[in-house]
Amino acid sequence: MIRMHRNSLFSVLLRKPWWISAAIGVTMGVVGAAVVPADWRIAASLVGFPFLVIAAIGLWRGRHVPGAAEVERTAQDARAMNWSAFADTLQAAFARDGWTVQRADAPTHDFVLERRGRRMLVAARRWKSAHLGLEPLRALQGKREAEDIADALCIALGELSGPARTFAAQQRIAVWQAAELAQALRTR
Repeated sequence: MIRMHRNSLFSVLLRKPWWISAAIGVTMGVVGAAVVPADWRIAASLVGFPFLVIAAIGLWRGRHVPGAAEVERTAQDARAMNWSAFADTLQAAFARDGWTVQRADAPTHDFVLERRGRRMLVAARRWKSAHLGLEPLRALQGKREAEDIADALCIALGELSGPARTFAAQQRIAVWQAAELAQALRTR
């Protein structure tokens, strides 16, 4: 599979709202058609076509992305749940996404997920915490290393401390906050 470099123009545009690429594509097409001789106008108007393709890809990818109101509503609903209800909701969402879910009653993690031979530890019990520090992530990473598990996920609606965010990035621990949780809990 061909992958674009993370900082290439098209890769950056794919992370932006789709309409930015569309505006660039239309602008380039109009300007291209306006500045060339009449015989070349059709060809010059197509100069923005790659940007329109990127806009279409961005629009397609964004069709299932929850809006700000849905993200806030999901966060409020999650904060109102007790652990048992939240764990059941997460388990159903993970299972819907094709994971085999095993609950764990460990201080380091709450779920062990498996899909196609790949395992992931999930720590979610501190989802309501207003501020998440470094220690829960260190414990999760320690368990991950001890069990030789490929992936780890921490679910926290509150803010992560600076050191916690840095540690998560360095150790490749995925962090779901309100937007990611809304996406995962969304029924398609």
